[in-house]
Amino acid sequence: MRTLRFMIPIAVFVLIGWFLLKGLSRDPKLVPSPLINKPAPAFSLKVLDDTGHERNWSPDAMKGQVWLLNVWASWCAACQIEHPLLNQLARDKVVPIVGFAWKDRREDSVAWLARHGNPYATVISDFDGKAAIDWGVYGAPETFVIDQKGVIRYKQVGPFSPEIIRDELLPLLKKLQQGS
Repeated sequence: MRTLRFMIPIAVFVLIGWFLLKGLSRDPKLVPSPLINKPAPAFSLKVLDDTGHERNWSPDAMKGQVWLLNVWASWCAACQIEHPLLNQLARDKVVPIVGFAWKDRREDSVAWLARHGNPYATVISDFDGKAAIDWGVYGAPETFVIDQKGVIRYKQVGPFSPEIIRDELLPLLKKLQQGS
């Protein structure tokens, strides 16, 4: 009886330890977004431009087209890795890309785009990060593919690589643009 009293806590401890170790071995990039195949969350954010005119933008502006929402920031080192790939997608006119400057000061975002190029059809600013919460953003870069009906079809956590673009993004875009 006394042995059983000590064995139960040890067994519970081993079981909890096993679950913790199993969780540590998972790649957080492979955690599926609960937003996949759901309508994109609505928001209205200020456009980041140098025209001097303040205006807001919302995802409704893209209804009827397949597009990307790319979450980035000037302070994000990984964003610098994927940015040349986004510039190439924009040059090739593969898909409209909306830049989502996340938790970044306006002047830092503008300077960063001037230095690295601007692949975005529109750049919006979420300085306080509130809109990003609805999208499930927890880091930069993150990129979402939204279809013609405003439904999120894909989420890339972390920077794109040429292989991910070739093997995952481009086939998906082609399929969505063909209406399949």
